[in-house]
Amino acid sequence: MEVDKMTLLQRITDERDNVRPMDGVKIPLGRNTFDKLKMQIHRKLLDAVDLSKVSALDSPRIESDVRRILEEMVMSSSMALNHRDRERLVIEIENEVFGLGPLEALMSDSEITDILVNNYDTVFIERHGKLEETDVRFRDDAHLMQIIERIVTRVGRRVDEHSPMVDARLPDGSRVNAIIPPLALDGPILSIRRFGAQRLTMKDLVELHSLPPHLAEVLEACVKARLNILISGGTGSGKTTLLNCLSNYIPTTERIVTIEDSAELKLQQRHVLRLETRPANIEGEGTVTQRDLVRNALRMRPDRIVIGEVRGGEALDMMQAMNTGHDGSISTIHANSARDALSRVETMMLMAGFGLPERALREQIASALDIVIQLARLSDGTRKVVELAEVTGMEGSAITTQTIFGFDQEDVDEHGKVIGDFYASGVMPTFMKRLERCGIKIPPTYFLPKDHSPAKKSA
Repeated sequence: MEVDKMTLLQRITDERDNVRPMDGVKIPLGRNTFDKLKMQIHRKLLDAVDLSKVSALDSPRIESDVRRILEEMVMSSSMALNHRDRERLVIEIENEVFGLGPLEALMSDSEITDILVNNYDTVFIERHGKLEETDVRFRDDAHLMQIIERIVTRVGRRVDEHSPMVDARLPDGSRVNAIIPPLALDGPILSIRRFGAQRLTMKDLVELHSLPPHLAEVLEACVKARLNILISGGTGSGKTTLLNCLSNYIPTTERIVTIEDSAELKLQQRHVLRLETRPANIEGEGTVTQRDLVRNALRMRPDRIVIGEVRGGEALDMMQAMNTGHDGSISTIHANSARDALSRVETMMLMAGFGLPERALREQIASALDIVIQLARLSDGTRKVVELAEVTGMEGSAITTQTIFGFDQEDVDEHGKVIGDFYASGVMPTFMKRLERCGIKIPPTYFLPKDHSPAKKSA
């Protein structure tokens, strides 16, 4: 039944007027006492207002009124509370009502890139590429389930015994995965991959030593010249971040269609059409896959198709699109090396179910893809471009590639920091002619090994 905002506001106002001091004993406020008081006030608020309806309305005025009720409830408590405790109590209950409960404090820390809830009393975070345990706790499994359900229902998804795994996203674009019993044996598990409020640029990646300046210039040229690019790497290696950075170089005059399982790309151009898959409904119907979206995107007159991550049979449609005039496409894939990435694309094309010969699949890949960018998260938590490989064609029944740039790890210092250097293989890429046809000039010296660079020779 549709919620009447005015009725709800009136009820909140009435409750604010009827706040009475709460029963209690004046005792020092330790953590246990704080938690008990928080639960007591939260329950009183639940009795006062239907918070599920408040959350659904998401009205700033209602949130403001609820906060005033909370403040008055806290002030009327007979427990000894200083100003800091009162404010913390109000904030934590607000987080329970409108936010992610105990996780809100972690969400406000811009340095945290992953929040990993293993169970209700074990929460890890990743900061600067390193995992660390926190003292954040949920009350119990039911408390954790409340937060998971709040997240998934806001994006029109569900999680229950019939659908115990779910991907979703938060309003800030953070990616969420949840898995619950019976699949999760020790209770609900929640994983949040966060994206910084400040969107990184290629200049930022250079300053972070994720790649050298000359390689960044080459990648910019490849995007502008409409080369088809596959970004490969492991989990958390920075694939989506690099894809977002590369997308900055797509001209604003082009029509871009993005396809994702859970929308997280942040393209800045005006002419961007964002498509997202849809899981089955409670009757098991209505599924829309990435493959469905790729086929539909081809009818939308795209200049470029950007797939957040290739995962299945849509790889076949993507390769065919790249071979039929849709140059400049970019996608990501999970793989441990550039060669592995091509093998995975081949495997995924087989998942389309057409039973094409192995050679036919490889010919499609070889003619469709131009370069593969391999990323890695190193042992010290840093993320780097460890290889730029060019797909050069076929030799017999095998796809041929050549490494243009790479990263050579030499050692690890006493602080655990990786010591290494980027290098050029000395191979001149065949796509240089294509860049020149597009009026893009890249100095040939970029591709010379350090031992053969002009500076080294003069020394």
